[in-house]
Amino acid sequence: MSRHTTFIFSATVILLSACSKEPTIEQVQGYAQGTDYTISWWSENDTDTKAIKQEFSETLEQVDKEISTYRPDSYISGFNNNPSIDWQPASKDFIELLEIAQTVNADSLGCYDPTIGPLFDLWGFQSDKFKVPSPQDIADVQAEVGLDKIEIDLKGLKIRKILPQLALNFSSMGEGYTIYKLSHVLEKQGITNYLISFGGDMKIRGHKPADKQWRIAIQNPKTEQPTVYKIITINDQQSEGVTLDTSGTYRHYFDENGQRYSHILDARTGAPVTHNLISASVFGNDPRVSDAWATAMLCLGEREGSSIAEQQGLSAFFIQDKESELIDSKSSLLTSNPKLVFNN
Repeated sequence: MSRHTTFIFSATVILLSACSKEPTIEQVQGYAQGTDYTISWWSENDTDTKAIKQEFSETLEQVDKEISTYRPDSYISGFNNNPSIDWQPASKDFIELLEIAQTVNADSLGCYDPTIGPLFDLWGFQSDKFKVPSPQDIADVQAEVGLDKIEIDLKGLKIRKILPQLALNFSSMGEGYTIYKLSHVLEKQGITNYLISFGGDMKIRGHKPADKQWRIAIQNPKTEQPTVYKIITINDQQSEGVTLDTSGTYRHYFDENGQRYSHILDARTGAPVTHNLISASVFGNDPRVSDAWATAMLCLGEREGSSIAEQQGLSAFFIQDKESELIDSKSSLLTSNPKLVFNN
């Protein structure tokens, strides 16, 4: 999924005032799960930077082994490849992801569904061998997918599928989940001033040294190279932080007979979306939730997505492509959110 639509302004290291040394920003950069990441943090208290970096590495490995569909030894691959319809043990983290997915699925009227991998195969998006399938082919595949075909036993930490071939793919929540876990690494150390960017999605908490604010940007969805569309200043001095997740239609598509087909599929129709929304960003507090909703909004489109954003109390930012002109809009909650200051 094409998702890498936000990026960080450089986190400048603050050095000395005339009489005392202010804290400096620590930073880790790397590559994991097929994308780049940057973690910046600082603290007025002494912290064990080496231990924190080691725990970052362990956390990335743990997330990979749990939800990577590219690893045959991951939990999700084992679940997907097991045709059994019996109950299978699952971690609390995995069940929480599944519960979030089920909630967003219901609240998005079925538009969001992480079991629709076979539909991506049918349209050729997995292999890049694109084709427009027949209505009957679409209907046949739709009958074999659906998040409602997975059950959860929360007390027993078990899940089961009622169709043997059903498979999950949490790529639409993976970056948010990774950020969620990495932020816990910092917060366990009492660190409450940080910015985590993973594949463009991010969580921002607190501020930079000397009470300077973090600033981030939403990328222009029409340019090949990253360019700024909107700059956002984060006013988060005391709260639990702000998450930003973005999804876009603009990097994976094919054209046939004058029609463009996006890789964003609507689970309700089994076909690519046809609206002109090309980028949807959702701000929140839990990156797992806002990540799922960013995908859901892109599926819904600006009109239906705006309506549901109002119903669900979501801070959403939309960019539409109207006759090659970019038009943006915000949900009312985002417009009135004092934590987020949009700078032109």
